[in-house]
Amino acid sequence: MQFLDGKTNFNFMGKRKLAYIFSFAMILLSAGSLVYQGLNLGIDFTGGYLIEIGYDKDVDIQPIRDVLEKNNFKDAQVQHFGTARDILVRIAPREDVNKASLSDNVFALLKAASDQEVTLRRVEFVGPQVGEELRDQGGMAMLVALFGILIYISFRFEFKSAVGSILALIHDVIITIGIFSLTQIEFDLTVLAAILAVVGYSLNDTVVVLDRIRETFRSVRKGTPMDILNLSINQTLSRTLMTSFTTMLVLLSLFFLGGEIIHGFAFALLIGIFIGTYSSIYVAGSTLLSMNIQKHDFLVEAKETVVDDRP
Repeated sequence: MQFLDGKTNFNFMGKRKLAYIFSFAMILLSAGSLVYQGLNLGIDFTGGYLIEIGYDKDVDIQPIRDVLEKNNFKDAQVQHFGTARDILVRIAPREDVNKASLSDNVFALLKAASDQEVTLRRVEFVGPQVGEELRDQGGMAMLVALFGILIYISFRFEFKSAVGSILALIHDVIITIGIFSLTQIEFDLTVLAAILAVVGYSLNDTVVVLDRIRETFRSVRKGTPMDILNLSINQTLSRTLMTSFTTMLVLLSLFFLGGEIIHGFAFALLIGIFIGTYSSIYVAGSTLLSMNIQKHDFLVEAKETVVDDRP
């Protein structure tokens, strides 16, 4: 790292091989996890019952699981929700139980099995057909958004720059979703909305960097493509870091203080912003270098003008 006239002069492109290894490893890991383990889909997509129950003291999960299993709820998933005093129970859709009374039955069982004060805080139900429709429509929404962005990029940039921005976008989406698969954090509609927001944020960051690269190639007469790429990225570095830092401050507040409901949304955006900032430098920029970008790739062809020779 060097500072010239108060400006940063990082050799980003000199570390591009390490970035290649990191990106390839993360994509491979994410894809493998998605294939073998999949996503921990929330009730929005799978359908079923969600019951939130509160205790006045910390409670262990295993005794609750045992009680439910003994009373014909073997498929129930039990987990802490925010604190050790809050319990979240998920039950798949069932035809043998009245959906209106199922939550009351579960609550009565847990209340009878505990000597603590137990309160029923929230009950949600999503039918299996509705959950399937939400899953399909959510996936279609993401595909439509990506397709629209690809059309925009094809008109917005030259061919090599468009390839770099598209690869950066795909890179960010795969890794962000892959991290949810690896950690098995619940993937619901709020997380899907965060993924779509990550797509927009990543594209915006990449556009800023690629625009500066194009301007620098047109204005700087001397220097190798690597020098010009490093110069362009350093010129946008302060803007990129300040935007990412201030956004992350808000998201960290939501992640730690916003409660369990918004936890997945904030986590997805935190991962997406970090990966998006990284990809706008090392994926989009490195792709240009790998495609042997040159000054003439950004030059605008002069249009021929017809001179009227009439007197």
